Amino acid sequence: MRDVLPVAAQWVREGREFAIATVVGIRGSAPRELGASMLIGGDGTVFGNVSGGCVDSAVAAEGAEAIGDGLARLGRYGVDDDPLHGIALTCGGEIDVLVRPVAPDDDAARQLCALAAADGAIGCALEITGDEMGRAWIVGDGVASDGADRATARMLADAGALVGGDRARLLSYDADGCRADGEDRSVLVVPFGSAPRLIVVGAVEFAVPLTRLAAALGFRGTIVDARPAFSSPERFPDAEVVVSWPDRYLGATDVDARTAICVLTHDDRFDVPALRVALGGPAGYVGAMGSRVTHDDRLRRLAESGVPTAQITRLRSPIGLDLGGRSAEETALSILAEIVAHRNGATGLPLSERAGPVHLIAPSP
Repeated sequence: MRDVLPVAAQWVREGREFAIATVVGIRGSAPRELGASMLIGGDGTVFGNVSGGCVDSAVAAEGAEAIGDGLARLGRYGVDDDPLHGIALTCGGEIDVLVRPVAPDDDAARQLCALAAADGAIGCALEITGDEMGRAWIVGDGVASDGADRATARMLADAGALVGGDRARLLSYDADGCRADGEDRSVLVVPFGSAPRLIVVGAVEFAVPLTRLAAALGFRGTIVDARPAFSSPERFPDAEVVVSWPDRYLGATDVDARTAICVLTHDDRFDVPALRVALGGPAGYVGAMGSRVTHDDRLRRLAESGVPTAQITRLRSPIGLDLGGRSAEETALSILAEIVAHRNGATGLPLSERAGPVHLIAPSP
């Protein structure tokens, strides 16, 4: 949903009527993830996708009807036995799509604008069952749930605890408002937390495409190097540039499990002190560039500097997946591929060599 928010907010400011369609359920394989959204304008304009294109036209038609009658609706799209007229996902799975009308100055319009402007741990909870299907709440730090009944207040508290994540999650409750696997009440929580961080140690040429590609993936990039001559902001238009000793910076900046730290220097003054701090912190990914000879020497120096073995084993080095590339751009791609695979607990193997669904669905919390 995040990718359509700027356009949704613009349409609200222009006073346009439109509908927003959101993937709220997936069974089997599906081309888009939970929370993927599409905007359908009253003039037929469409922005975004809820599938790979195979059911988007049908969803757009539902959006036009929602604009006309002002009612939310839930549609299921999957395998269809009619090869000519049927509407189906070509990947063989099923998706549920919630379509909500948005009118100027209504609650949905105000919420979309608030989400587009928000900065920090915040999210959206979408009611996808019952009489209030289509109702939405903004949840997260500092968001009050005044006026909600006890069951809804509990649901909003559960939803608020999920806004720091990277994935939309489904919450299910029984008729008494207790967490359960039933479908008496289901809510989709779509997080809009701050972007994950990529901290690159070393203002080297490999860092230029690395931060550029990382920005395209939604990372907030930072280059840190103690050498002012190499740390020109003009070289790195897609990242913050910090002139500082890397170990000092890493010890003072905010790092969490969603942070990736890439050490690209080949200088004893920088890499071992930086890695000592990085490996001892909460960063989810720590990698270092270098040959296998450099890697072996670096492991020795880390051990000699007192870094525990358990921390040293966290180091991803030589950095990146084996893509066979040599250019700075190809190297950047291999590094980001490893970061993405590591974040998702994936193997990095070719999909043609792996059995089962292409996209694995995370279990509900």
